Amino acid sequence: MTSAKKPRRGELRIYLGAAPGVGKTFAMLGEARRRLDRGTDVVVGLVETHGREKTAVLLDGLEVVPRRHAGHRGREFDEMDVDALLERAPEVAVVDELAHTNVPGSRNAKRWQDVEELLEAGIDVLSTVNVQHLQSLNDVVERITGVTQQETVPDEVVRRAEQLELVDITPEALRRRLAHGNVYPAERIDAALGNYFRPGNLTALRELALLWVADQVDVALQRYRAEQSITDTWEARERVVVSITGGAESETLIRRASRIATRAGAELQVVHILRGDGLSGLGPAAIARCRTLAEEVGATFHTVVGDDVPTALLDFARGVNATQLVIGTSRRSRVARLFDEGIGAGVVRQSGSIDVHMVTHSEAGGRLRARLSASPLGFSRLVAGWVLGVVLPVLVTVVGSFVPAGLDFATDVISYVLATVVVALVGGLGPALVAAVLGAGLLNFFFTPPLYTLTVHTPQNLVTLIAMVVVAVLVALVVDQAARRATQAARARTEAALLASYARTVLTHANPIERLLEKVRENFALTSVTLLEKQEGTWRRVAVAGEHPCADPDEADADIAVTADVHLTLRGRALPAADRRVLEAVAGQA
Repeated sequence: MTSAKKPRRGELRIYLGAAPGVGKTFAMLGEARRRLDRGTDVVVGLVETHGREKTAVLLDGLEVVPRRHAGHRGREFDEMDVDALLERAPEVAVVDELAHTNVPGSRNAKRWQDVEELLEAGIDVLSTVNVQHLQSLNDVVERITGVTQQETVPDEVVRRAEQLELVDITPEALRRRLAHGNVYPAERIDAALGNYFRPGNLTALRELALLWVADQVDVALQRYRAEQSITDTWEARERVVVSITGGAESETLIRRASRIATRAGAELQVVHILRGDGLSGLGPAAIARCRTLAEEVGATFHTVVGDDVPTALLDFARGVNATQLVIGTSRRSRVARLFDEGIGAGVVRQSGSIDVHMVTHSEAGGRLRARLSASPLGFSRLVAGWVLGVVLPVLVTVVGSFVPAGLDFATDVISYVLATVVVALVGGLGPALVAAVLGAGLLNFFFTPPLYTLTVHTPQNLVTLIAMVVVAVLVALVVDQAARRATQAARARTEAALLASYARTVLTHANPIERLLEKVRENFALTSVTLLEKQEGTWRRVAVAGEHPCADPDEADADIAVTADVHLTLRGRALPAADRRVLEAVAGQA
């Protein structure tokens, strides 16, 4: 038993124009005639000449499928005969006006749905559409021209086209073409020139078309870079990324980056690096202010999670093909920089071909900022703890050597124990052990008979020395546990901030599932996030964000099961177990 092989899907080529009369249909028919001359089987499904003689001439010699007649409310209409086209099965079909609404009662409500059937049957299609018919720009065009466009086509339909060609003409040339009668009949020319075809309208529509096509080219470039695993920056388009990680300087950085982007004619993106443990970052009120400011200056706002801020920032910048990066100068003191180079220096060292702007601000160098290491205690506390672990026992020894001889041994012991407790509170277990051992040795050498030897004369003195070490360990363990509790609380705050952001996405966006998955992909620096549903034993993609989505849970680097038949799959890197709580909540929302 053999099964019929499903035909390949046809390719769609769209000619996009800013306004009627720019020459979309003319260009489309020119391409149809070129393919016909090369021996391709080309058929015209439907072309509207609108009485334009030069356009009608190009139809000579092309096979035209007769139109289907349909009645509605006592009137007769001509529509494209989809059944006849499918039966004819040419290699290429020419179908004009992709956004056209079919007569009620037709097999499809919209012409782009008719085109979809042709593509599924393996027929290549040439078509046209004006920018004012794109769904996402419909309201913008209405504000510009004052004309409501009733016929629209989803942007995704146009984006999926294998080829998209912009048919461009200057406003002045289009108005001359209109005045010469090449667009509308003579009785409509004056009204058109004074209304829809005003120079300002045409300029704005042209800019909309250019920007929309530029965005699609940029998406295609990003897709190609992802498929070819290209991480180097290609300076095809200026793109500025500004990083905000916390503090009052964030708004200053956004404004400064906006000026840099404006001068370069570049796109601006604001990225907030949110550390996984939440010990650093902006509060909710500051985030809201920065998000509002980003919108006011025409930037997009992004949140990325990463413990290593320079790496997370540069991964994001390379991921969006940024050419310039704006960061603030270090808020760390000069002493702190001796032990840790800081975020700015790390970014500059690893930036490669990305230009880095270091922006000064009022907070620069003003105070020592906590920097995490492997310990739950801050970096500065560890440094201070190790320094005190050596300095305090020595200081107690010096003070004890110059006080009156009347102080007894118990006072000396208490002084060393106090120094050890202080070190434990500041630096944790390691520095406290150093302080305890060093203090015990100094106590034994300088204040325990026989003096100036390491010999312990009595068992009581030995017990005292051991007790000092035990006290140091116990206090340090309490401090370490408290620091871990603080870390856990900070992580919980981070998770709450992410969940609030996801909830806002679900409630406020027109396509909440796709936007939710895109935010997860962005937040956790993933290649793709996919919501899979099992139907009749086969996994189906419900929603996708990113490149190379998973087709099966087994392909994922991380798999979150919502139910037995619904899974949230992530690809790009392995995620720590601590992140699963947030991802499980996201899966439930999706």
